[in-house]
Amino acid sequence: MNVKIIEETSPLDDEVPLQLVGYNKISENVKSNLFRLKKTEFSTISPQTKNFIQKHFPNTPEEQWNSWRWQIKNSFTTFEQLSEVVDVKQLMNEAFIAAHKKLPLRITPYYASLLEGADINNPIFKGVVPSIKELQMSPGEASDPLHEEKCSPVPNIVHRYPDRVLFLATGFCSTYCRYCTRSHMVSKEKVHYGKAAWQEGIEYVRNNKNVRDVLISGGDPLTMPEAHLEYLLESLRNISHVEIIRIGTKVPVVLPQRITNSFVNMLRRYHPLFMSIHFMHPMELTPEVEEACSKLANAGIPLGSQTVLLKGINDSVTVMTKLMQGLLKNRVRPYYIYQCDPIPGSGHFRTSVEKGLEIIKGLRGFTSGYAVPHFVIDAPGGGGKIPLLPEYYIGRDENNVILLNYEGKKYYYPDAPVNYK
Repeated sequence: MNVKIIEETSPLDDEVPLQLVGYNKISENVKSNLFRLKKTEFSTISPQTKNFIQKHFPNTPEEQWNSWRWQIKNSFTTFEQLSEVVDVKQLMNEAFIAAHKKLPLRITPYYASLLEGADINNPIFKGVVPSIKELQMSPGEASDPLHEEKCSPVPNIVHRYPDRVLFLATGFCSTYCRYCTRSHMVSKEKVHYGKAAWQEGIEYVRNNKNVRDVLISGGDPLTMPEAHLEYLLESLRNISHVEIIRIGTKVPVVLPQRITNSFVNMLRRYHPLFMSIHFMHPMELTPEVEEACSKLANAGIPLGSQTVLLKGINDSVTVMTKLMQGLLKNRVRPYYIYQCDPIPGSGHFRTSVEKGLEIIKGLRGFTSGYAVPHFVIDAPGGGGKIPLLPEYYIGRDENNVILLNYEGKKYYYPDAPVNYK
């Protein structure tokens, strides 16, 4: 990916340093409580999470646990750490995986609480714990299958569609998904790119009058210091032809503590602002996530979901129905189900395309229309998102259009004759 990285340190004492790297073991600050925090603005701790804290972080006060900075600083980044929560011996050759993994291991303590006692068949486990299968290449896989590099006119910008651009603001995520489309460019050693690295991208948007929509992504932009994200939002909002700004993130799911009152109050200053949140499985719909989504929705930010179709994780009508209905209850509109991109080592995640069509067919008509997302393939080679639908249009019979409903029954619609005036 065409990115520019300029390391910076946050000028604010209460922000996470931009050079942040994972600890080799759980920080001693967890045990000594020497890590000082300002009063947190996030309050929810579910019973499941409380049990996890008592077992693995017994000396950690709730205020500390609910600090997003503490969560990032104390993330699980090694198999040794993770073995305190799950039996990593279930994995084949975990030492070999650790030595050869292409994408860093990083899981926030909160998200790790969903792994408590999990085995290798647990959907959350499959989504974030490295597997030796990641080292097995399949035909058609590529490090940049969407050709984002070729669509990048200046560092950190991807311009594929006429009226919108993707702005890659950071290479860091608080939790790394094993099927990440941008595994080729997310943080290996570096972390946030910094304000200076964004200037060419901001100028590119300013100089291209056709750009009316900017999607800020990465990495995960909600892991950046608040002052830095606001700088980028303000810079883009001050460009007259930019009509809407979107943020792509998984932070409300893996680090809901980030969604504080002050952070949300900052975001609402830059409306119209939209947010696409990456959800994987209904197990992620916890009381903590409910609080995060509620704060964002109450701030007037329209929320949409993006879900990657993953084999053995969410590839059934039952699981997807539960997820999509649960999202609506949290005021998140299901937006996309993505066919998994063919990145290196993704064969064990990818389903057939027919499976995605089967799921859409199992949703359409059987649940609320708002709960039915678009099923798309982001075409390899830079073709963009291509929607796919089951065959509801069968053809024509004289002046009628033949339709198939969700139950598989045929219906006839009297189409206007071609020569009608």
